[in-house]
Amino acid sequence: MTGWEAHPTNMLIIHDTPTDTIEAKRETLLQFIRRWPTCLVAFSAGVDSTVLAKAAQLALGDGALAVTGVSRALPEGELDEARQLAAQIGIRHEIIETDELADPNYVSNSPQRCFHCKNELYGRLSRLAAERKCDVVFSGAIAEDLTDYRPGLAAAADHRVEHPLAACGFSKLDVRALAAHWQLPVAEKPASPCLASRIAYGEEVTPQRLAMIDRAEQLLREAGISPVRVRYHRGDMARIEVPLSALATFAEPAFHAWIVEEFSALGFKYITLDLAGFRSGSQNAVLQLKRLTPANQS
Repeated sequence: MTGWEAHPTNMLIIHDTPTDTIEAKRETLLQFIRRWPTCLVAFSAGVDSTVLAKAAQLALGDGALAVTGVSRALPEGELDEARQLAAQIGIRHEIIETDELADPNYVSNSPQRCFHCKNELYGRLSRLAAERKCDVVFSGAIAEDLTDYRPGLAAAADHRVEHPLAACGFSKLDVRALAAHWQLPVAEKPASPCLASRIAYGEEVTPQRLAMIDRAEQLLREAGISPVRVRYHRGDMARIEVPLSALATFAEPAFHAWIVEEFSALGFKYITLDLAGFRSGSQNAVLQLKRLTPANQS
């Protein structure tokens, strides 16, 4: 109940499949996974890693192990969902704790933050894979990730992580179609990257800021707004991204007053609404500008 009631690696890329059907892509994926007798799947409970875990279980049975890394950057509720999904899929599931906040390179939050995060995760997964006698570690990276700014892929390469979905040419639409084919409840789940991705580059990643962001997004989802991002900027400023259709809600006096009160209580000193609306990865918009700005200009 809230104070506001909502109205209702370098890798081998398989560019083509025999036909343009999801069944053909599914078989290509299963065949790719069967190259290894056993595997460990980095399992976040997002749609990509869930489809990959389902495919691994179908391809390898008990030879497949799903592992979820838990840290303060994991949004609330994701761990419980991971447990439920693993049980539904029927794949073996383990949970490990990661400690990226102990790495100053991660905390400083440069544009390479994701490399240091994934280096911590894949390092631990690789060691666990060796202990559990798994032949390979899989990630849920998809084809689009190979053309986006993804420093984590470099960490994956360092740890010899394979990306079956990307290797088999799966787009996000393909992944969602296969999730629906398998009747997985995440078929339409919005992306839910780690909370640190909401903090502007150059602003330190701290447990307090991660908690502020997590609770702020929970409040908006409880009010019926999704997808949503609450971006943290210097000076304890919140930049709220919501679908364009939800922008008018923030002009309603009762909702406006509730948001200001709740966000202020969380520790935000400035509360702003991004008129461009929700867009995944918007923090990366500054990267090109930084590259084009001469070093002697501010």
